[in-house]
Amino acid sequence: MDEPDSGVTLAELLAAFSLATDLGLGQPMEHLLRSWQIASRLGRRVGLPDSEQPALFHTAMLSWVGCVADGPEVTASFGDDIAFRADSYAADLGGLSGMAFFLGRAGRGQPLPGRLRAVATLAATGGGRVMRGIQGHCLVTSTLSDQLGLPPETSEAVRQFFARWDGQGVPRGVRGEEIALVVRLFHVADVVEVHHRRRGVAGAVEVAQARSGSQFEPALVEAFCSAAVELLPGPADEYDAHELFLREPGLAHRLSDDGFDAALVALADFTDLRCPTRAGHSRGVADLSAGAARLLRLPAVEVRTLYRAGLAHDVGLHGVPSAILDKPTPLTATEQERLRAASYFTERVLARPAALARLGAIAGLAHERMDGSGYHRGVGGQAIPLPGRILAAACAFRELVEPRSHRPARTLKEATGLIHGEVAAGRLDQAAADAVLAAAGAGTRRRVVGPAGLTQREIEVLGLIAHGLATGDVASRLGISRKTAGTHIERIYAKTGASSRSTATLFALRHGLLGGLDDGAGS
Repeated sequence: MDEPDSGVTLAELLAAFSLATDLGLGQPMEHLLRSWQIASRLGRRVGLPDSEQPALFHTAMLSWVGCVADGPEVTASFGDDIAFRADSYAADLGGLSGMAFFLGRAGRGQPLPGRLRAVATLAATGGGRVMRGIQGHCLVTSTLSDQLGLPPETSEAVRQFFARWDGQGVPRGVRGEEIALVVRLFHVADVVEVHHRRRGVAGAVEVAQARSGSQFEPALVEAFCSAAVELLPGPADEYDAHELFLREPGLAHRLSDDGFDAALVALADFTDLRCPTRAGHSRGVADLSAGAARLLRLPAVEVRTLYRAGLAHDVGLHGVPSAILDKPTPLTATEQERLRAASYFTERVLARPAALARLGAIAGLAHERMDGSGYHRGVGGQAIPLPGRILAAACAFRELVEPRSHRPARTLKEATGLIHGEVAAGRLDQAAADAVLAAAGAGTRRRVVGPAGLTQREIEVLGLIAHGLATGDVASRLGISRKTAGTHIERIYAKTGASSRSTATLFALRHGLLGGLDDGAGS
């Protein structure tokens, strides 16, 4: 018997998620959708088989997703990570021009001594740290492709996203036709879309010609420039993703309910990578919300929708710079407004199709309060439906029991007292809060024997590095030497096959080692 139909295709879900990725790139929403449309038109012009159009779509939607993996590192080296990515579209990042761009951005936002140190470090390493970050980006994106069940060729394509026609990209030395055609097409489309929007058709043609033979394949540039007006989106073009996908062979298959849940879990994990201290947050909120909803005897369909809303409630954080998400001191008024806007973006990202809009309407209520003091709508009382009240209470509780850059995680007892205080002040609903606390009382304990042969201590260390602690911090937290902590981390990487904090975090999430109330972050 066929599994229940979720009403959502994977293409629609990825298109929605791409709107959040646009925010992280410092671009208007639908940049990636427009880029895909350009690449698709150009592909048909140069003979890309229709059978490869789905791979082109998936490559376009996923290639930039990995930027969530190195936000803190980009911020430390270059300042505002979103502004950095937005500015990068103006530069050819290969060779001397690329090094000039990186040196010009090094230490941005820091006092002069900090900027000088950042420039010196970048110059001394020859951009090695940048290359490692790009490699991590590609690996993380490939991991997501695998988790979504996409074909191996898509996983391989997104690994080549930072390759260049001249071989000066990552992986180093991969050049020319060694790069998948779908990647070469998207390389051109991703850049010309930005320049077309900023400078018109002439600007798009100019940048394509300027990078011909270096970043871009000359034959594709020639094909693009000869028909730029036809290939570039015009004001009459429709961007209704649902309609566009239905026209493309291979993109109209709907996810089953279980498949939809699994895809949302994978995308939630990537959202949480935006900030190390939030690892497992979305899973935790989703599980807690669903548990509370069951205790309140909500219908099964509402429980599932609330679970999905919990997974998706933070997708708008892609539009918030890492420096704000991980700031150890109080936010300025401007920074607070930027953070509050994330809830609006979550609802906007999930606005279509109807099956996504239903959970988006609830996800957008995650930070509302009964007295009207929440955001982004500022509604209160009966204007917040019960699922929204449950989600708000679950989100508030999870925020408390997770570490943040300005404080350690609260204990279960401390968090319970603070939630009771929010109820007494009229900000959280009594019934919803009680159900959330009851569900939290049965919090999952960590397993004694871990996956991949991880010991209990290694699981503890993994929880700490997943939340952004450096080797010295792990040693201090656990009362062990720095050398011992380093040995634990080396063994964790060897056992799990991880090569960075981000890939180690994804391993922990896949195996249920994060997101519970006892994952080592606050111990």
